[in-house]
Amino acid sequence: MPARKSSRRFLKGYDSWGVIAEVKIFFEKIAVLGVGLIGGSLALSLKQRGLCGSIVGFGRKEGSLRRAQELKIIDGYSLDAAKACMDADLIVFAVPVGLFKELALKAAAGLKKGAIVTDVGSVKGMLVFEMESLMPQGVRYVGSHPISGSENSGIEEARADLFEGAQCILTPTESTDRNALSSVTGLWSSVGCKTEEMTPLRHDEIYASVSHFPHMVAYALVNSIDSVDPEFIRYAGQGFKDTTRIAMSSPEIWRDISVHNRENLLKLSRLFRERLELFDRLLASGDAPGIEEEFRKAKEARSRLK
Repeated sequence: MPARKSSRRFLKGYDSWGVIAEVKIFFEKIAVLGVGLIGGSLALSLKQRGLCGSIVGFGRKEGSLRRAQELKIIDGYSLDAAKACMDADLIVFAVPVGLFKELALKAAAGLKKGAIVTDVGSVKGMLVFEMESLMPQGVRYVGSHPISGSENSGIEEARADLFEGAQCILTPTESTDRNALSSVTGLWSSVGCKTEEMTPLRHDEIYASVSHFPHMVAYALVNSIDSVDPEFIRYAGQGFKDTTRIAMSSPEIWRDISVHNRENLLKLSRLFRERLELFDRLLASGDAPGIEEEFRKAKEARSRLK
């Protein structure tokens, strides 16, 4: 068999004295905990770029893991988290965020000293600090969130180019190891992401606004129309489909995101109700100029999104 092509990459990091040095971006063994759309796509992308030696998957359904191996997304798998992580240089949590802490405890026995743990979770906040506290001595955790994906899920949807041009937010804390941060930054840059750092709490405030709450609104809108008359849905045009596309997302994933970021979501829900009440007043009074002004402000704000 021909030798595996390697495209080891280097970026700036820090040595043990705090001096800037080169950090190698190549992981001999990677464990992906949760081989679905995001975890599977990351595995494909890393393999395609020659940034790893082998990838082992972990999941709850052996059939899905076997399928991932057939598709050459992973090289092997285990239904035991600790065994999947054994000797891994990088461990990626790609399960729903509600499972992070339980899985971290189960995987702990397999984490070797010097390993890096990261994740693809849409919620950071206090979860980042909890994950840091669950790491065995010598194991380094860096929170990350690639802003990519779709309303579809599952291993069959995985693709190597999913992260091309996507943004990835890293959420270091004062405890974050700088070399581990450099490695995780390089990991995401290598698969095509544009990276940015922010605090875990700032991350959750932003993404509650531009992602988590819009999902709640989409789910609520569909349920509202369905409660009027289930037959109405089949008359919907492209506008309704565009507005509610994200209501096709995994209920399990978005349940966990909603619960973990509920304080920010509750604040936004109150603001949204105030805006709806304003529309109620404008409609009740027949204030056409006021309605138009609200629409104009929204259009202007939306135009800033490129």
